[in-house]
Amino acid sequence: MIVTTLKPLLAKNRSWALQRRQRNPDYFKKFLHQQKPHSLWIGCSDSRVPAEVLTGSHPGELFVHRNIANMVLEEDDNLLSVLQYALFFLGVTRIVLSGHYGCGGVEAALNLPGSGLEDQDSALARRIKRLRDDIQSGLATETSPEARLDRLVEANVRAQFARLVTSEPVRQIWQSGQPLEVFGCVYDLRSGHLKELISQSAQEPCL
Repeated sequence: MIVTTLKPLLAKNRSWALQRRQRNPDYFKKFLHQQKPHSLWIGCSDSRVPAEVLTGSHPGELFVHRNIANMVLEEDDNLLSVLQYALFFLGVTRIVLSGHYGCGGVEAALNLPGSGLEDQDSALARRIKRLRDDIQSGLATETSPEARLDRLVEANVRAQFARLVTSEPVRQIWQSGQPLEVFGCVYDLRSGHLKELISQSAQEPCL
């Protein structure tokens, strides 16, 4: 028996599928046997920032990984397996790492001292504590609360970007000479606009 609360989602799904078939009878057949996305999107799990919606993408265009505060951690097998699959099996040539203003994960990291998470040893608490370490240098910024959170969101994107471009899968692709562009972006909930903060298209030489 289908739970009642699922019915609205199923109804919207049927309506969406019908609209797509009416516009193009072969819409679903196109991606039935393969996928060839041009980009990997690494974003936040926040329900207000769905990658396909805010980029106007169609099925088959984006390979997506989302987690709290769009973090890139070397011990995160989930993210690393997505990254490896996207690069070596799907052949994506672009990675977009996107944070967003108003990020609840960054705000939780900012307010960690004295919060309920501070003394916990849970998956969420460990991630937020790691996130606080990543944005530590920006915590002392003297500005308005909203502007401060915005700067910390950007600091988090830059911290995760630095970890992403030195990850083993990305370094292997660049060392092989294959084209790959990596972008660090932030999405503005207030305007709906996505903006670029940082980018890299080749491995930087060791000093």
